[in-house]
Amino acid sequence: MFSGQLELEGSAPLAQAYAGHQFGHYNPQLGDGRALLLGETLDTTGSRKDIQLKGSGRTDFSRNGDGKAAIGPVLREYLVSEAMFALGVPTTRALAAVTTGEEIWRTERAPGAILTRIASSHIRVGTFQYVAAKGNVDEIRLLADYTIQRHYPEALDAENPYLRFLELVCEKQAQLIAKWQLLGFIHGVMNTDNTTVSGETIDYGPCAFMESYHPDTVFSSIDSEGRYAYQNQPYIGSGIWPDLRSLSFL
Repeated sequence: MFSGQLELEGSAPLAQAYAGHQFGHYNPQLGDGRALLLGETLDTTGSRKDIQLKGSGRTDFSRNGDGKAAIGPVLREYLVSEAMFALGVPTTRALAAVTTGEEIWRTERAPGAILTRIASSHIRVGTFQYVAAKGNVDEIRLLADYTIQRHYPEALDAENPYLRFLELVCEKQAQLIAKWQLLGFIHGVMNTDNTTVSGETIDYGPCAFMESYHPDTVFSSIDSEGRYAYQNQPYIGSGIWPDLRSLSFL
C-alpha cells in the first residue's frame, strides 16, 4: 500500500489542483506533480486525516517531470517532519518511507523512494487562489464552508463566519512561523502552494535548521535574492494571507 502497488479499500486516488505565488510570481495552474491523495480516514481520537503518497509517479500536473522521488529528499521529509512534531511545531507527519527498486536520475543517480504523508488536510492557500481565479462565488463558498467545517468550526458561531475564518487562519499562521523562528527553522520555499490553511508545516524541500545565528541565512539554491531567508519568514507570512481575498466575495 505504501509503495502504491495495492489500493486501499474505498480509496479513489487523485492529484489535487491549486495555484500559487512562487517567489512572488503568480502561477494560475499548479498541482500535485508527484503526489497522490489516497483519501481520508479517522484516527483513534476521531480526527480526520489525509493519507498521501509522495513520489509515486506522474500525474496530470507533472509537466515534464517523472513524478518520482529519490531517497534523499524522502528521508529528509520523514526526519524533519517527525522532528518538528516532537518539538511541538504543527506539521504534516511521515507514516512510512519505502524504496521502489528504481534508480532516479537527478544531479546524480539515487535509489527511488515514496513517502506516505499524513496531514489534517492538504487544503492550501493556493487552493483558494485556484478557485478564486475562476470567479465562481458558489465554488468559493463551497470550499470555504468545507474548510470551516473541517478546520475551524468555531467560526460558524461568528456574525461573519468567513471573516472569522480568515482571522483564525492568520492567527494559526502567525503562531506557526513564530515557532519556526524560535527553532531557527528555515522552510526555504514559502510559496502559497506550500502553505496550508490548517496552519501545518508542509513540503520539506530545501529546509534546514540554522547551526549558528545569521538572520539572512537561506537554504534554497534557487532563492538567489534571499526572499525566503530566515529573517524574512514573518514578513512573507504576513503577505500570504491577502491571497485569501477571494473570501471578500462572500
